[in-house]
Formats: sequence, structure tokens, C-alpha cells
Amino acid sequence: MTETLKIRGMSIQSATRRVVDGISIDVPAGQIVALLGPNGAGKSELILGIAGAMAATGTVSIGSQTVSGNGIQGIREAGIAAVPEGHQVLSGMSVRDNLRASGPMLSDDDLAVEVANALEIFPELRKLIDQIAGSMSGGQQQMLSIAQALISRPKFLLIDEMSLGLAPVIIDRLVGVIQGLRSRGIGILLIEQFTQLALDVSDHAYVMARGKLQFSGSPGELKHDPGILEKAYLG
Repeated sequence: MTETLKIRGMSIQSATRRVVDGISIDVPAGQIVALLGPNGAGKSELILGIAGAMAATGTVSIGSQTVSGNGIQGIREAGIAAVPEGHQVLSGMSVRDNLRASGPMLSDDDLAVEVANALEIFPELRKLIDQIAGSMSGGQQQMLSIAQALISRPKFLLIDEMSLGLAPVIIDRLVGVIQGLRSRGIGILLIEQFTQLALDVSDHAYVMARGKLQFSGSPGELKHDPGILEKAYLG
């Protein structure tokens, strides 16, 4: 039976407002699910809430197993890995050490296997293995960010603004990677500034605005009715 990542009734409160307000979404294994909406809609906060990096109410489950409330490491060990916005790496450490630091729950042998697997997906990082991560280009850092997430053997990846600030050739490369991960059965929740790109690669799409869900349906529906997105982005 195919597992599904289920978020039910998630809300996140900031100091001044509710930035995520009762969101319920599904991310099936082996599918790419796009999460679209304007800046400030609450998309990034939702991902952080799912990953346990931001205080939230509601539940997160994989199949019948509830994983919310287990903390960042517990949620990661359950099979959910986040790639936050901004190519976040350990900038003062080498690529090798960034990858090794991403698998504290693994034995030395298993960690070596997963580092090798990540470098198989991103062979560009092999020749940079001893380079300090902070000295790399934005595209290389984004590859490393995704590789770090893969070290933990995730069932689900949460990727926030994958293409932000990157050249088209790098974006195309990363799109190929996430499509390959989908074919391996990994479920992917993708926040993406380029809506057309997101709709072209996704199996399902959600639209958020002002912390609430505005749409859930096929990417084709959004392509054929641009008014749905326009209403979310323009209010």
C-alpha cells in the first residue's frame, strides 16, 4: 500500500497573526505536489511546521503513523526531510563534512552508502568534495542542500523555493533530479516561484493565500483557469 504524508488542521501563530490557518493537505508517495501562492501566504511556515522546526498545532502523519510532536530529528527519522529556502548549508565546512553531518542517525557504514548515493545523484559535487560549501555558487549549494536531505533516506521531501536565484540551466538540472526522485517513490512537496514550472512537473497543486487554502486540484485546472491564481496573488 502506498503511503501518504497527511497534514491535518495545521495552524501556526506568529506574534501578530495566524500565518497558517487550519491547512490540510496530502502528499502521496511517488508524486510531486506543488504549493503555490504569493509571498506572505504562509507556505514556508507550513513546511517548517511539518518538519517540526516551527511550533504548530494540527497533526502530521505518514500512513497511520502520527509523527508530529516528535521534534525535528524524530520527524526526520520518520521519513520527512526539508530543504529550506535559501540554499542553506554549513558554510564553513567542506561538502564532505556537510554530507556526513546530515546523517547522525546512521551507522558509519550506512552513512558512507548514503553519501555515495547522494553523489551518484549529484556527481557535480564529487569534484567539490573538499571545497568549503560557503565558497560554492548558489546552484552548487542548492544541489548540496538537496543532497543533505537525501542522506536521511526520506520518504518525503519538502522543498522550499528550489529555483530561487538560480540560472535556467541549473533549474533544469534540479527539475530532472526531483522527477527522478519521484520515479523512485519519494513524495515531494514543492514550493516554487515559477508557477508554470511547478504546474508542468506536479501531479497535484494547492494554492495558499493569507494562511488559508484557496485551491486543491489538478495542475491542468490552474493552467486552464488562470483566474484562480490571479485571485490568490492579487487578493
